[in-house]
Amino acid sequence: MGTSHPSAGPPLCVLLLPAPLERFILRDQAEDLLRAPRVVAVGPGRVPYGAYGRLPRAVARRLAALEARRMLRSVRGGVPRAVVIFHALQEPVARAIVDAVPGCELWYWRWDRYEVAYDASPRLRARLTELHEAAAARAALVPAVSSELARLETAAGREATLVPMSADGFPAPLGGRVVAISLGHLGRRTDWALLRAVGERLGDDLVALMVGALHEDESKGDLDLAAVRAMPQFVWLGALDDEAAARLIMCSDVGFVPFRVEPFNDAALPYRIIKYARLGRHTVTPALAGVQTWARAVTVAADPAAFAAALLEHAGARAHPDAELREWALAQTAPAQNAPLWERLRELGIVEEEEPEER
Repeated sequence: MGTSHPSAGPPLCVLLLPAPLERFILRDQAEDLLRAPRVVAVGPGRVPYGAYGRLPRAVARRLAALEARRMLRSVRGGVPRAVVIFHALQEPVARAIVDAVPGCELWYWRWDRYEVAYDASPRLRARLTELHEAAAARAALVPAVSSELARLETAAGREATLVPMSADGFPAPLGGRVVAISLGHLGRRTDWALLRAVGERLGDDLVALMVGALHEDESKGDLDLAAVRAMPQFVWLGALDDEAAARLIMCSDVGFVPFRVEPFNDAALPYRIIKYARLGRHTVTPALAGVQTWARAVTVAADPAAFAAALLEHAGARAHPDAELREWALAQTAPAQNAPLWERLRELGIVEEEEPEER
């Protein structure tokens, strides 16, 4: 590199992140180490780390030396005593840093078998194997995320320290007492104020699977919609085909219809009710007149408090769906529902014989 890094100053540990911290798979553990004032992180440079596995070795070494010099300039207030890499492709840059700083050691964090990556060509795999062996041989510390990775290092005659992964940043809410599903259009017909109130009342006791296209443009500027969108208990799954939707209903305790109570909605018969019922799930709805057509399948709630309570009443139903409700729903076939129409067709002489039973 031409010149070495100054040797005076407090010791530092430098994490060479292969990706921006917010997208790094080991983010939790990196952030934990960064709580120490003398642990610093350096993000990816101008040259992607992947390039060091594809370029000719001499070119890769020159670029790595330049990148190492840039990184060392960015590290102020101390002297690197440990450089941490998380992928074999980082070995050239790490080696250049360690060579430039007397007394600096390498840590090689193993969280995958990079050298046998399924998406690498045979040529790249060979290069990754070479870089892996070089990094592992030089490393003073090899944290390995699994016992198998640690065993492989031992089998190769090296030592590894088992350091399994953490998931501190992954949500772990308590609750989830009821899993409810909404199937269908989400837009101007949706009572966002109702959903907001129910979500606020139930909190993490509710998991609401929102299946259907979300038309935010139809409720532009609606503060209730904005509030619901920000609630983690509402899971937005978009439009799905019937097969996928049916499986999600199977994973749910109860269906619900989040329609506004207004003339357009009041007289309608929401199609989703019969779909939920075919899987033995009841439906919670606002006080809409049309839903009484299928009174067998619905619980009508007059206000958000009643709506929330009705949802909770069905908690756990996914483990024991209502078999009688399912039988009732499966009997609501097109021929059965169309019986008055078939009768009139016969009266008009358009249909001369009874339809076969299999209809």
